[in-house]
Amino acid sequence: MSGTKTARGRIDKRQAILDVAFTVFARRGYDKACVQEIADEAGVAKPTVYNHLNDKQTLFEHAVLAAAETLAAHTLAIVDELRDPDTDLATTLTDAAYRLLEVCASDRSRALRALTYAQLAAFPDLADTVLTRTSRDIAEALADRLARLALAGRLRLTDPSEAAEQLLALLTAPLEARSRLGARTVPDTELRDIAAAAVRTFLAAYGTH
Repeated sequence: MSGTKTARGRIDKRQAILDVAFTVFARRGYDKACVQEIADEAGVAKPTVYNHLNDKQTLFEHAVLAAAETLAAHTLAIVDELRDPDTDLATTLTDAAYRLLEVCASDRSRALRALTYAQLAAFPDLADTVLTRTSRDIAEALADRLARLALAGRLRLTDPSEAAEQLLALLTAPLEARSRLGARTVPDTELRDIAAAAVRTFLAAYGTH
């Protein structure tokens, strides 16, 4: 039992370090962030950080991936709720679209995009992994839900992957424009407007009318 608690404590401490590291990297950028500052904000000694993550590069990669995994889990949970939608499909889709936008417009999501883009040349593989977890995996999950809705006669579509890609584009493109590529916080009312407009357009193309 004590061994299990020790392992759990080590995992929790590592996650806490990664959370703080992501915050510091987002605030300072990769080049200006230092491990000592991360250790101080995490409330641990600098050697403790190195015991969990070998060096600054490893710390950055794992902090970014941890943030991506957290955001992906939130979005996948939202998409998964479309497995058994309510009778009013438009309302259900609009609610899901709004909540997806909430995640995409969050400070952590904006910071993740900014960090990934800024370090694209130095960490190309990391950028590809982040894109897979936060975009491609979500699109695949959404395509599966749309396919199920089509089989149930609630949508008219022949290519669920294409439909999912288009729905996500209807959400993310206006968000990027209104947020000025993440430089502006988009008010809640605008997020709801984007979600409603996206679903109206989507159902105009794929709804059963």
